[in-house]
Amino acid sequence: MLSPMGANASRAAGLWWLMFWIGVVVWVLVTAATLYALVRRRRDRHDPLTARRWENAPLVWGGIVLPSVVLVLLTGVSIDAMRHRDHPDASQATVVQVIGHQWWWEVRYPERDVVTANEVHVPAGRPVRLELTTADVIHSFWVPALAGKIDLVPGRSNTLSINTDRPGVYEGRCAEFCGLQHAKMRFRVVVEPESSFQDWLAAQGTSAAEPADDLAARGRQVFLSASCVYCHTIRGTAAVGSVGPDLTHLASRDTLAAGIMPNTKGHLGGWIVDPQQVKPGARMPSSDLPPDDLQALLAYLGSLA
Repeated sequence: MLSPMGANASRAAGLWWLMFWIGVVVWVLVTAATLYALVRRRRDRHDPLTARRWENAPLVWGGIVLPSVVLVLLTGVSIDAMRHRDHPDASQATVVQVIGHQWWWEVRYPERDVVTANEVHVPAGRPVRLELTTADVIHSFWVPALAGKIDLVPGRSNTLSINTDRPGVYEGRCAEFCGLQHAKMRFRVVVEPESSFQDWLAAQGTSAAEPADDLAARGRQVFLSASCVYCHTIRGTAAVGSVGPDLTHLASRDTLAAGIMPNTKGHLGGWIVDPQQVKPGARMPSSDLPPDDLQALLAYLGSLA
């Protein structure tokens, strides 16, 4: 949050620093007043009438006037910061729909019928309108470097805008306790040049590639004959489940299980065999696939770029 890379994040950081320095000034004044009161009380111990006259003014100024001024100032600045947040019109911005699940993120690009998970790709230098909702409990979408956080509330859709001209990968996470694995509900915002974003979007809009060899072909049969098909979608196959993430282009993602481990063959195998060991409470059941079938399945999933 203190290293902002977007307009909204910069406003939030500016407000934070203002509140910080006002807090420092208030702390200094309160400390000074406390020390002064201790010294003054010793001096006025033998003159109660003078002490009573002296007591009233600091109480009024320090206990009523100063806090009122500070609160009015901070309220005004906060309202102004919220009023000037970017709210791009849907016709002028890239629209991305984000749906929170326990404990992962579904990401949709409605204009291109693209569905992915746990990675939000956006173009640099163009406003992006995020439309956020939840499939279960309250979550909160927060990318500290790009924007403030906003809740995902059941039954309604909230919007958040991000706009940065600095390509890079920005870490985000759920900022509202949402259950056992709240701390492991992460995601990434990938900001890339316009041409790279369009290439990525076009690739994500295609169906899954046909297996390139016999091992991957066998892996596809393992996937389609196992319980995987009831929860996951792979476009271009008979798998159309919607409980878990879309796996059509799983191999193109950098991480697994909502950002908690790298997308490698070893980590993917461990996740398939025993997800409860990695993420207790996750809604993905353990698997008892024979070793040969597991290797074939990993070969197939690894080909879904």
